[in-house]
Amino acid sequence: MTTATTTKKQNLSIVKDNGVAEIHLHVNKTNSYSLAFYQDLNAAIDEIRFDPEIKVVVLVSDMPKFFSAGADINFLKAAEPRFKTQFCLFCNETLDKMARSPQIYIACLEGHTVGGGLEMALGCDLRFMGDEAGKIGLPEVSLGVLAGTGGTQRLARLVGFSRALDMNITGDTLLPQEALEIGLVNKVYPQAETRAKTLEYARKIANSATYATSNIKLSIMNGKEMPLNVAIRYEGELQNLLFRSEDAKEGLSSFLEKRPADWKGL
Repeated sequence: MTTATTTKKQNLSIVKDNGVAEIHLHVNKTNSYSLAFYQDLNAAIDEIRFDPEIKVVVLVSDMPKFFSAGADINFLKAAEPRFKTQFCLFCNETLDKMARSPQIYIACLEGHTVGGGLEMALGCDLRFMGDEAGKIGLPEVSLGVLAGTGGTQRLARLVGFSRALDMNITGDTLLPQEALEIGLVNKVYPQAETRAKTLEYARKIANSATYATSNIKLSIMNGKEMPLNVAIRYEGELQNLLFRSEDAKEGLSSFLEKRPADWKGL
């Protein structure tokens, strides 16, 4: 049992406790962000990447009605085009770090999740939502632009190209159950239980065979960008690593001995 620690940054806080890190967003009442937020998020991801104790990360908002409304419109309006292009690039590079990291990232959505807020959630591996959380979608077309921090690409790979096209060109938002039905979110919980249920899930994964879970994630997230025959070979190489691991030996032994496994993450 470890002692929980908290690190506070300008726009977010990191709480670490027994293998789980919570990234709490607290930019403003809608979590509408500028470059400073993404710099904080990027630094948080880097810190977590180098912490061998952290196995699962949960992104959660400290604001009662919003996960995030996306980029601050006044910030975007004031910036010149080249800066905005580099800003989107930096955001995408930051979100891609989550996909390439061995930790499992979960977005806990208890409020409206729109625009860049949804794109942030799409950068996570899993999305859990409250049944009264509000709306979720990509309304950027109403501003005459597209969802430029992964909204056209990550969404299409998650829910299918036609459905993603419809959501992007209409800007229509969905309710939680609708988002669940199309696979945009993985689970919908009763609103008051959303955070507790998400953390319960996170702790379960953090206490499991985490060397296997991290390689399962990398196999899926990296493999989806490869031709099938190459991805299967990549999967095989990761499996070869797991076959040699202490956890694989323990998993086989505990199964045969009919006892709980003592996972080491090695």
